[in-house]
Parts: sequence; C-alpha cells; structure tokens
Amino acid sequence: MNHLLDNPVYHALCTGNQHLGYGSKQAKYFDEAVSPFAGFAEGYAQGFDDLYHLLPPARTILYATPQQLEEPPGWELRQAIEGLQLVFDAGTAVVPSYPLIPLQQAHIPEMIALARLTQPGPFSTRTIDFGRYYGIFANEQLVAMTGQRLHLPPFAEVSAVCTHPDHLGKGYAAALVQQVVGLILQDGETPFLHVRADNRRAIDLYERLGFSVRGPMNFYVLKRKA
Repeated sequence: MNHLLDNPVYHALCTGNQHLGYGSKQAKYFDEAVSPFAGFAEGYAQGFDDLYHLLPPARTILYATPQQLEEPPGWELRQAIEGLQLVFDAGTAVVPSYPLIPLQQAHIPEMIALARLTQPGPFSTRTIDFGRYYGIFANEQLVAMTGQRLHLPPFAEVSAVCTHPDHLGKGYAAALVQQVVGLILQDGETPFLHVRADNRRAIDLYERLGFSVRGPMNFYVLKRKA
C-alpha cells in the first residue's frame, strides 16, 4: 500500500487543499498564483496526458515524486531537483524565542521579494492562501518567514523556510519552524517538510529540531509544450 507522503501533492489536492485546486478525479493542479504543483493518482498512466489537456499552453508545473522521472510526452523538462522528505518525530515543539508576526495580505510583496532572494521554493501572489505564515522583522523589513503548504491529514507541510542573507545565524529559521510545528501538533497532525538533498545546512537544522529523513522526494519543473 502506498503511503500518503509518497504522493503528497495529489493527496493534498484531494483533501486538505482541495479548495485551492482544479482538475479531474485522477489528475489535479493548483491555481498557478497559489502554487505550480500538479499531481495525479498513484499508478495512473495517463496522468501527464490528462494534465496536458487540462492546462493552458506554456503552463509550467512542479511535479514531486520519490522516483526518477524521464521527460513525459508533451512536456519539456526544464529542471530536476534532488530532494529529501523529512518527518517530525520528536513528539513536542520548543517554544520560539523571537517575536513572530502573523503575515497577512499586506505583506505579500515583501514575502515574494524575500522568496525570490533566498529561493526556498515557489512563492507567488496567492501562496499565502495555504495559511499560517509567520515572519520576523528587523527595522520594519521582513527578514525571515516560514509557513504551511501541503495539507493531507494527518500530515501538514512546513514550507517557505527562508532568511535574508544579512540575518543568517540568529536562530530565526529555527524559531519560525518551531512555531509552525507547534501549530500543526496542536491540530493533532504530524509535520513534514522537503529540502534540497544538497542543502546540508538546512538538513542539519531540521534534524536538530526533531525531523528525520523519510526518503527521497524529487522535484521536476515541466513546461507544457504548445
């Protein structure tokens, strides 16, 4: 039996994030302003064909899988990112030691700017609709943030962990991750996250905070051919 976390995008679009998605029963995708993620049911051989017909020309998607992927017909493989999936298994979360500000619609331009600078993953004008983003400000500037993205009960993803380069080493990322982890645990759910396999600094941080590597999760940027 396949585990929910082996196919997190599709299961999130079927459950906790279904209000943000579109598509058919077998193949689903997020509104592009929310997230480029798209996915389909396990073992469904027509998944990329369905997405090709569901999506407009030149639409770019992000597809997540533990497996290696070859370029599917109708799609141009633009980027392949080797990643890891980690799951929180420490049982409790530490209370953050910094004042954390809930981020709102008015903060979106700053959130997008910080994400573009630090590249934690895709972030657009409606990514905040996933909910529960927090930030740290210095001199009225957003310098660090973290939030929640994929939601597939009983799992919820910690995402958009990023810190401005001028403010690294202050413990901001740890405080923000602990905040989101605590909220997920309060809901009776299990936090998980994704990270680039070559980002040793981030992996070390997450392991110190109670996460363990579950296995690979690779990310493929695909552009629909005309």
